[in-house]
Amino acid sequence: MEKFRTVLDFCLSHQKVLSYSAVSLLTAGSERLFSVVVFQCPCNSWNTLYGSVFLLVPALILFLLGYLLNVRAWRLFTGCCAPGRCCCCIHRRRCWRYFRVLWLVTVSAAVAPLTWIAVALLGANFYECAASGSSLLQRHLCQGRGTQCHEQVARIPCGGTLPQGAQTFVSLRTQSQVLGWILVASIMALVLTVTCINRCRSPVSFLQLRFWKIYLEKEREVFERKAKEHATKLAERNLKCFFESTEPEPFQTPTNKDWQQISSLYAFNTKGQYYSMIHKYISVNRGTSIRSTEEDVFSPALGFVDGTDVNETGTL
Repeated sequence: MEKFRTVLDFCLSHQKVLSYSAVSLLTAGSERLFSVVVFQCPCNSWNTLYGSVFLLVPALILFLLGYLLNVRAWRLFTGCCAPGRCCCCIHRRRCWRYFRVLWLVTVSAAVAPLTWIAVALLGANFYECAASGSSLLQRHLCQGRGTQCHEQVARIPCGGTLPQGAQTFVSLRTQSQVLGWILVASIMALVLTVTCINRCRSPVSFLQLRFWKIYLEKEREVFERKAKEHATKLAERNLKCFFESTEPEPFQTPTNKDWQQISSLYAFNTKGQYYSMIHKYISVNRGTSIRSTEEDVFSPALGFVDGTDVNETGTL
């Protein structure tokens, strides 16, 4: 039991890294499966389109799926254009906050598509097929040798060879793998740089961040349990009144305004130490707006607050 607790604590403290790693591994496995089972380069004039589709379209789908499953994105968009509310950015500061949140969501959603492209380039099948159909490459290799040479270049992914006298060139598989390693190295360098900057600019200490994540996990668990209990009691009261034709008893439940307040994006403020929007809501006077003010700061180091506070869709 003690070992299980140790493993659980490790997973909680490294939840973000583990989730990104799991997404990357699943994406890499899917790319290999597609490359071996589904992909068959036509080795004709369709090479460029066919290879490009397999290289880029799945990455686009994964990127859109990342947006779809991101809780923070839905916190930002849900209700922003509801009747009676203006969905445009009136204040420049509010627009800037929305842009920063969208940037964090975009970075998070880009993990899977970048993994797909990097693994695909290292595998080289998609790139070799797409590049062999390029008219620019064919003209370079077959200067003055006619269309038959172009057809032979297009058959390179299927085991074909270049005609004698064609211009020498670096193997397409070599080009793809070099580009793949450059992309991987660039991503890792960028991630390390951004992580260092975010941690250096964090408004709280390292140990407080660890406590914060533990608190949010416990709050989420308690919220789900209490929400189920509250919903069960409300359903029992309503059904009892329906079947027995009696007047409903008074039942205290949060108002629409209460739900809107705790569903807004979290912003850090040095004047109040709140670990979530629920914490902030119950700590200030009821009826007072707890939405972000001019003094609030959207720190990238605290982006996990909106991602794990209340899990609406069952996915992080």
